[in-house]
Amino acid sequence: MLAATTQAFAVSPRQLVEIADFSSPVVSPDGAYVAFRVTRASIERDIYDTAWYIQRVDGSSPAQRVSDGGVPLRDSAGVALPATVVWSPDGHWIYYRARLDGRIDVWRASVDDTAAERMTSGGADVRNFVLSDDGKVLKYSVGPTREEVAAAEQAEYDRGIRVDRSTPLGQPLFRSGYIEGRPTTQRLGFMFNRVDLTADVPDRWKVVDLASGVVRNLAPSERLPAALAASDLAKQVPHVWKLARDRKSGRIALLTRTGVRTDRLRIGLAMLPARDARHLVKCVAEACIGKRISGVQWRPGTDEVIFTVTPYDQGFAQSIYRWNVETGAVHLVATSSGLFGGEERWESGTCGASSKVLACVTANANRPPRLERVDLQTGARQVLFDPNKALAQDLARIPTQLLRWTDAKGRTFTGQFYSARGSGNTPPPLFVTYYWCTGFVRGGAGDEWPLATMAEQGISTLCINAPSFSPNADKRYSMGQSAVESVVHLLASEGRIDKSKVGMGGLSFGSEVTMWTLIHSDVIAASSVASPTPSSMYYLLGSNIGKSFWSVLRSNWQLGAPDETPAHWQQISPTLNLGKIRAPILMQFPEQEYMFALGYAIPMMLNNRADVYVFPNEPHNKFQPRHKLAVYARNLDWFRFWLQGYENPDPAKAEQYARWRSMRSSMRQRHIVQQGAP
Repeated sequence: MLAATTQAFAVSPRQLVEIADFSSPVVSPDGAYVAFRVTRASIERDIYDTAWYIQRVDGSSPAQRVSDGGVPLRDSAGVALPATVVWSPDGHWIYYRARLDGRIDVWRASVDDTAAERMTSGGADVRNFVLSDDGKVLKYSVGPTREEVAAAEQAEYDRGIRVDRSTPLGQPLFRSGYIEGRPTTQRLGFMFNRVDLTADVPDRWKVVDLASGVVRNLAPSERLPAALAASDLAKQVPHVWKLARDRKSGRIALLTRTGVRTDRLRIGLAMLPARDARHLVKCVAEACIGKRISGVQWRPGTDEVIFTVTPYDQGFAQSIYRWNVETGAVHLVATSSGLFGGEERWESGTCGASSKVLACVTANANRPPRLERVDLQTGARQVLFDPNKALAQDLARIPTQLLRWTDAKGRTFTGQFYSARGSGNTPPPLFVTYYWCTGFVRGGAGDEWPLATMAEQGISTLCINAPSFSPNADKRYSMGQSAVESVVHLLASEGRIDKSKVGMGGLSFGSEVTMWTLIHSDVIAASSVASPTPSSMYYLLGSNIGKSFWSVLRSNWQLGAPDETPAHWQQISPTLNLGKIRAPILMQFPEQEYMFALGYAIPMMLNNRADVYVFPNEPHNKFQPRHKLAVYARNLDWFRFWLQGYENPDPAKAEQYARWRSMRSSMRQRHIVQQGAP
């Protein structure tokens, strides 16, 4: 049963959980239609509803639901996998992979909504598929059968699971995590990336004739040509990062990237006339030089490359340009205050392209995702489909702005700021989260803090973008600390926040920066973390992986074994700095990671300084709808309690507040004792 609530919200945590998210749209071969998938969480049923839609690109008719999209597929970290769709050459069908009725198959749906049908059969889930250029043949790959996977998992369960270097220590070991929509027994891939138990079983490719329905095994001589990869061009072009091949001419648009492991990132845009060509055509226009170019694709049937610029100093607000590779001319198409590729992933998605228009999922700080048409010549924009319109109207009541500021060293930071409502003449508290704040921010990186709701309830909120990721851990963390301290000083000096009431939270790198700031600064009054920080327990469990773990630990954190680099462990590890952490901490960990934090979580919990929760079957990024709502609600209650002294009158939360009041009393008493100590 879901707990009742007596609070009224202009923007509720539930609204933020149940927003509609889009896949990257794909335009039909004739440019007339666009296909996309919409995903929406259901708190009541604790599932995600997905559906594929098709709409005319000119907006002359509303979006038409053509089929069920199935259970959203995710990677082992909980991040949604791209929902890819392929159009038939005649534009009559869309093909896609979906988990429906407990199995993953290739399905197709008709543009006129007269049919949605399964195109593959057999006892194994489909891993990949390719539609032939003429649309007559579907090739698809499968792994072991579902029965074989279940039998392998059950056999381990019955005889006991042997621990080796691939065992994901620190989590339950039998069907304890989701991969591609199914609870699976997991193994470790690289580092802590999880794969299913039978991931090393090679693909078997099959072919289905779409006219007759006849299925056969793919002959060795019919092996699919490998897609062009950056490594294939390494001899001609070093440092290739992203590429896009024009299917008609064979020309290759590409982005090169250097300085990734330093503070000086350099990205170049160029075109290779053919795969084996030696002459590289570079974009030398001002719009291409020194810009943070994030995406590239061909404008169908033209000599133009469409590229997206995502500058940090604009809070990663995107602009779209087109570059003519023959004349060298570059033209601005459109600008935004957020994303044109607003897919809900760590990296933004792409727009669907025709020769005349783009179909883009747009989103910004106070505008949830919607589908727009962008004219490639004029830049004119038209809304095609907006399932989040009501939420957008509610969000419009909360003032938002992109903040830019510098610290004492002159380093520039940006962040999305939501101003508290109803604070009167008293400066409101501030909550900050650090890491990644693009598009519709909702809950910051990891989506754990309902930023708009907190602002509506009287706490200003700020999501800070990390400007760079130095390979040196101390520099990364110190930069995050400086970003927080400098913006608190700025906002307090302007009378916009109360600097004695600042909360902070984060996931992954954001959690690490939060813990570092708690240890090395006194700016934070209350905190919340969603991920562990490197500690002795993290080292113990991770060391079972062996050389790859030790190598990454050394390169990313400059850490060896605790007795090998004790000074640096002392700088980073919360376990070794418990006495320096003075703010209360709410820890809401996924079950796959919580054991990494026990070395410091248990002492702080027993010392009445931390409240700890673990969410079953959750990976790095929690995704189950009721868990998302519970995390949102508890973070809201937590910061309202510590920063505003407010307690939700819901009787179901009485025990929670009794525990927090006890924590507050203990911490006040401890502060008095420390103040009086000689």
